[in-house]
Amino acid sequence: MLSSKADSLGLHRVFKFFQESSMGNKLYVGNLPYSFRDQDLQDSFSEFGTVNSAKVMMERDTGRSKGFGFVEMGSDAEAQAAIQGLHGQNRGGRDLVVNEARPMEPRPPRSGGFGGGFGGGREGGFGGGRGDGGFGGGRGDGGYGRRNSY
Repeated sequence: MLSSKADSLGLHRVFKFFQESSMGNKLYVGNLPYSFRDQDLQDSFSEFGTVNSAKVMMERDTGRSKGFGFVEMGSDAEAQAAIQGLHGQNRGGRDLVVNEARPMEPRPPRSGGFGGGFGGGREGGFGGGRGDGGFGGGRGDGGYGRRNSY
């Protein structure tokens, strides 16, 4: 089960992509022109066989392409033909990187959040150690460089 954060980032589509069929017909396509959209990706790969799906990954906040995507071909043989035919080919001034897709490797949870601010922790972040805190605060100072006595 995916977390709501992963779901909100659209990662459910990527996980679903890898779960539904064999890996041999799924391709990673990198170094895409930022102007490329799903249809452009589909059009580029359709000359090598049936394209079951083509998805350019987009930034959630800006709607801008991340410069990579995934294509699922109709068969492993069609996928191999697409790799041979498109890897290194120039599209929109960029040389495509096309290879067999691999499942995402699990990553450790990212640290951060509200704990300590910029640099935070015991050393305080911008401009501060334990006593004066700086941006994000040291120990016991309340953060933002605030001192308890003047």
